Amino acid sequence: MKVNNRDRDELFINERIRDREVRVISADGEQLGIMSSREALRLAEEANLDLVKISPNAKPPVCKIIDYGKYKYEKTRKEKDAKRKQHTVEIKEIRLSPNIDTNDLTTKVNAARKFLTKGNRVKITLRFRGREMAHMNASAHILTDFANALVDCAVVEKAPRVEGRSMTMFLAEKR
Repeated sequence: MKVNNRDRDELFINERIRDREVRVISADGEQLGIMSSREALRLAEEANLDLVKISPNAKPPVCKIIDYGKYKYEKTRKEKDAKRKQHTVEIKEIRLSPNIDTNDLTTKVNAARKFLTKGNRVKITLRFRGREMAHMNASAHILTDFANALVDCAVVEKAPRVEGRSMTMFLAEKR
């Protein structure tokens, strides 16, 4: 049976603390020292607050006298804020063919520039079909031209490499 983080937090409150000795911190952050868990629980009840085990792996475990409902609420709020602020980097793919015209190439370059400014990585794929396979080396300049067109805002993360019927290159935003 898997125990998720919320269940694990709830295991270490008030009477559920089974340790013989604990280090106690008061509600205002003052260290009260090492004492038995019964004595710490008595102090928490006098203050009409909960005894919560903050650091179970410490020797001795650290418990804090706080309002558990408020603590749980603030913790979930911080997790939501952190989740909202993080940005996931996506890989956007742009496909080219060996006989692409210069105007089409500039259109693809502008699309890649837009992806890069949004913080995404770009995978450029040069696909070969039929007789184009015989002239792979002659078409490699297309990827280098693509990278040179974006040299102001992008850096080549992975150099052009042949994989089966295609040649791929990865670009990332310049920092």
